[in-house]
Amino acid sequence: MDTLVNISQFLLSLSLLIILHEMGHFFPARWFKTRVEKFYLFFDFSPFNSLWKTKRGETEYGIGWLPLGGYVKIAGMVDESFDTEALKQPPQPWEFRSKPAWQRLIIMVGGVTVNFLLGFAIFAMMLVAFGKAYVPNTELKNGLAFDQSLLDLGLRQGDVIVRLGATPVDQVDPAAFIEGVVLNDVRSVTVVRDGRQQEIRLPADADKRLTGQKIPKALLIAPRIPFFVDDLAPGNPAEKAGLQPGDRILAFNGQPTLFYDQFTPLAQQNKGKEARLRVLRGTDTLEKSLTLTPEGMIGVRPKVEGFYTVEREYFSLPAAIPAGVQMGMDFLNNQLKAFGKMFRGEIAVKDNLGSLISIGKMYGTSWDWERFWMLTASLSILLAFMNLLPIPALDGGYVVFLLWEVVSGRRVSDKVMEKAVTVGFFLLLGLMIYAFGLDLWRHVFQRFF
Repeated sequence: MDTLVNISQFLLSLSLLIILHEMGHFFPARWFKTRVEKFYLFFDFSPFNSLWKTKRGETEYGIGWLPLGGYVKIAGMVDESFDTEALKQPPQPWEFRSKPAWQRLIIMVGGVTVNFLLGFAIFAMMLVAFGKAYVPNTELKNGLAFDQSLLDLGLRQGDVIVRLGATPVDQVDPAAFIEGVVLNDVRSVTVVRDGRQQEIRLPADADKRLTGQKIPKALLIAPRIPFFVDDLAPGNPAEKAGLQPGDRILAFNGQPTLFYDQFTPLAQQNKGKEARLRVLRGTDTLEKSLTLTPEGMIGVRPKVEGFYTVEREYFSLPAAIPAGVQMGMDFLNNQLKAFGKMFRGEIAVKDNLGSLISIGKMYGTSWDWERFWMLTASLSILLAFMNLLPIPALDGGYVVFLLWEVVSGRRVSDKVMEKAVTVGFFLLLGLMIYAFGLDLWRHVFQRFF
């Protein structure tokens, strides 16, 4: 059921983005009286072709079997379908190649325009509907809990970050920390430790060490919480040992574990081994023995609510629109910086490139509309950016040829376009296979090697 929820969210988001992107090509084509032969969600390549199709007027609408994208097939256009037979005939008035360059340019940029506007609009609507959630530093009574990668950089459990470089920090914001260290090369972090401010100098390779870990943002930095049992997984070690919801785990093999972040590393060091837990139940202190799973788990869900207050800043619609656009631009700017660092070799491509598998896993196994719309908006902006890359077979590749035609007055021949699209298609296919292989290694093969 968890997997079904995860896949359903991803497919819904992907379908929404694909359909609206292709409509951005479809409607301008129709406005300029250009024939659209096919409008497809997902690809209908052989051997299975379409899962569903219907003909309305001159256009065939359908759903393909391969969920890697979608397409509109516009008459008289060299595209990834490689259907070049029609191009051998004299141009017809309803064909793409018969239209003025400015009309063809509008048709080609329609998809990315829709994706940019959609991303900005979703971000804006989220600020109205959900607000901007944050945990202020004033709520961090026990400080922050950090992933081991940050402890290795010099931070300490219980620290409170108050400055990142020269920028003050007044709330828990893992994304801002990653942006500062990885994208903006911040190497100075000021924290409150034991009641006093202290500056921590991060190593020069902090960006590589962070991006190489593939740590979810929510686990990188979080409010520090005491270890109370919220729920138990049936049949797991904790239930067999007699632990109950509401118990507080005080020690693991004699070592204090007043906070959850103290327990997890000890458990990971004792995978599959026997352990003694000291547990506080009401006013009674109990001793429990159990054997950890091979993964270093005991089968409990820690309580996370009630230790701090999550605040939300809500926006009016007039205020949300520019704020939503700014969120989209900030996301795009960060992506550009990340791609730049990968291109220059400053962060590893193999640790930061992923396929649909990595994207799909981000949606989680529970249906969360706030997370769903945040990911959908981000993917919409990312899809627009990727499609603008000047690679033949992508919208950006066609735009480059059309701009050349507008500026020079000379049209690129269909033969050149056909060869360019072929090269671009196989370049993209190779990149997709490489990303898919990386995901298979991360999520499947690494479990066995």
